[in-house]
Amino acid sequence: MTTIYGEVVAGFEAVRDAFAENFAEREDIGAAVCVYRDGRPVVDLWGGSADPRTGRPWERDTLQLVYSATKGATAAAAHLLVQRGLLELDAPVAEYWPEFAANGKAEIPVRFLLSHQAGLVALDRPVPLADALAWNPMTSALAAQRPVWAPGTAHGYHGRTWGWLVGEVIRRVSGRTPGRFFADEIAAPLALDFFIGLPAGERGRVSRMVFRKPDVDLTTVPPESVPEELREQVAAWRDPGSLSNRAYEVTDPAGIDFNSAEVQAAELPSSNGIGTARALARLYAALIGEVDGVRLLTPGTLASATAEQANGLDRVMVVPSRFSAGYMLPTDTNPMTGPGAFGHTGRGGSLGFADPDLGIAFGYVVNHIVGGSGDVRAQSLVDAVRKSLV
Repeated sequence: MTTIYGEVVAGFEAVRDAFAENFAEREDIGAAVCVYRDGRPVVDLWGGSADPRTGRPWERDTLQLVYSATKGATAAAAHLLVQRGLLELDAPVAEYWPEFAANGKAEIPVRFLLSHQAGLVALDRPVPLADALAWNPMTSALAAQRPVWAPGTAHGYHGRTWGWLVGEVIRRVSGRTPGRFFADEIAAPLALDFFIGLPAGERGRVSRMVFRKPDVDLTTVPPESVPEELREQVAAWRDPGSLSNRAYEVTDPAGIDFNSAEVQAAELPSSNGIGTARALARLYAALIGEVDGVRLLTPGTLASATAEQANGLDRVMVVPSRFSAGYMLPTDTNPMTGPGAFGHTGRGGSLGFADPDLGIAFGYVVNHIVGGSGDVRAQSLVDAVRKSLV
């Protein structure tokens, strides 16, 4: 039986129980969960192994790569610039990044980048991975790329490219890389243990991810064996030329080892944020209210940042999705506590979100990479939070 460490305040014991069940019944190896309510922590738990190869235990300050949950942190940086009057969501991207105007993109507004409506999910010519990690070659390629759909007419999850697109706008406006801007303007004031671009000295605290193959690979079974509700999505996975595949093939090689020191040290503002569950929850708590004297966004900026921008069939994920300007909004497959919540999932199960109606902020990080949106482990914890509020 896995020992669970940390604390919960009275009334939130159900979250501890669900967290323990994730280890006993849902294959968690190492993980942490944190919940803030009205600006104060009410759940702070961790347990398991940070590296099952060596037996290194998960400690209070163990760091975890959270894949696309990083987007929530990057979006916060962009909206902080909006709040300061340095960035306008409806201004053309090319106003801040002139090279971006190439190939018919002169009128694309910043809002479309944040809300996955720009049509820049893929590249005609993938960039060598080393060049992508170096930043400028990738942003140059995206500046030259023609959109794959008319911007604003559809939306599709820019799983990889979003980070370079939004990150380059942050860099052009602030004069700092997105990771540096986040560190200076968000992580430092809030004392967040969260990095976009891991400093070398922090590498020893990072948990090692373990990847589980799906029990059934639906792309290898006869099409008639695929559940009807999944057939369109599986057909896209089977097609090498689909946007579902091309969106994750923007580098050469397409596969990226997110356990590697080189990848963790780079700044990938869509997918390689590394931090604690405590940092994720604290970040979201400071977006919706005051945390130890710090509030990141005013109510007006928060309303703008979280208003729905795109809703319907996602051209990349081939399922219904909803986005604000940078955040996922609740759907049947995105576990959050209520209709007013906003946040972001990450590949493998990580999740950060806030629910301003309930005063709740939530962070869950995990090293057993099993699922994505709608991960049953995250869902069980969110259900337990909801139960605790009754």
